[in-house]
Amino acid sequence: MTSPRNDAQDTGPGSPRRRSVLATLGALPLLAATPAVAASGAQAAASAVVVDPAAQRQTIRGFGGMNHTLWISDLTAAQRETAFGNGNGQLGLSVLRIPVHEDRANWSREVATAQSAVAHGAAVIASPWNPPANMVETFVRGSQTDARRLRYDMYAAYAQHLNDFYGFMRDNGVNLYAISVQNEPDYAHDWTWWTSQEMVRFLRENAGSIGTRVIAPESFQYVKSFSDPILNDAQALANLDILGAHLYGTPYQNFPYPLFQQVGGGKELWMTEVYHPNSSDSADLWPQALDVGEHIHHALVDGGFQAYVWWYIRRSYGPMREDGQISKRGANLAHFSKFVRPGHVRVDATPNPQSNVYVSAFRGGGSEIVIVALNKGTSAVSQQFSLGSTGASRVSAWVTDASRNLASQTGPGLSNGSFTAQLPAQSVTTFVTA
Repeated sequence: MTSPRNDAQDTGPGSPRRRSVLATLGALPLLAATPAVAASGAQAAASAVVVDPAAQRQTIRGFGGMNHTLWISDLTAAQRETAFGNGNGQLGLSVLRIPVHEDRANWSREVATAQSAVAHGAAVIASPWNPPANMVETFVRGSQTDARRLRYDMYAAYAQHLNDFYGFMRDNGVNLYAISVQNEPDYAHDWTWWTSQEMVRFLRENAGSIGTRVIAPESFQYVKSFSDPILNDAQALANLDILGAHLYGTPYQNFPYPLFQQVGGGKELWMTEVYHPNSSDSADLWPQALDVGEHIHHALVDGGFQAYVWWYIRRSYGPMREDGQISKRGANLAHFSKFVRPGHVRVDATPNPQSNVYVSAFRGGGSEIVIVALNKGTSAVSQQFSLGSTGASRVSAWVTDASRNLASQTGPGLSNGSFTAQLPAQSVTTFVTA
């Protein structure tokens, strides 16, 4: 995807030319952000967070990031442990995304990190930027005279190419959870363009031959007009397993997808790439890093996504700094990834109990409820949580704020299924009941 287009650090061969994401957003008026709606009186006043463990929503598949060894160096062995391990000082990622290189001579480059992810129990998915060169033709697309697309007589061969990559990784001990048809087919100045109808045709006629789950369309901005035709075509939808989306510049009000909720039964919904809020600032800039926690909150609660996958795992603006340590942005991600594990189910919880406070809740096994609470306000607040009859007897807590990263805290007392906690100013706290 993306990072190289807006990342001055990326100078490796084959990386796309650098462009400003913001400039592109200006060309997409349909997705222009609108000003946030001011909180109503009911929202502004503090109210209890009511968690309903019986009101189950989506099953969480995981949280993760990208490793692309042609554009930046591979993760080291120690960095793999930090990324996929779940001990102190580790991110607990449960999803790894890798590229399907057009040149199969480069496929082996992605094996070591993928094997490490699998050894830690993570799922591995893969996305292609381009088909092999012999399958591509150029055409004129607006002012772009060298635009690329998959040749129409090469659809079956391309499906076999994707299937070959799946087989190669399987033979190297990595059973891909899913493979994508194309990374960002609607933002492809530097890779391969697809129209929605071309994507529908491939799904209808060719995707069924691929041996693992199929992801599509991975639109740059979760453009619904690109994925609507897939959802509205019964045969294409039958060969789709995961609707994948990227959320670059997508306003929160566009996170929900009513059509998917109507017709996507049995399909999964993944957010397969983003960096937020930008790639220019340090990932340790505070309180800006709290924007990551809020973004994840809206993706899970408003969007109903089952997975949240960052761009590069290791980058100055990413969850892991170049020195291999977890950044403040990474700590925000880890408040979800370390505790909300694959198989957890999001349950209803009051999402915005008071101004600047955002809450999501997830049910694990037995009496376990995981609650992630962000306080973006400049003052500490007292917040009541009501869980009902879960059988839990205690609460553990971890907090990140300006001076702490995932610091273990003495949990608040739990009485009659309820507890009250102090949420520090500009912080994110994860509570886990047992």
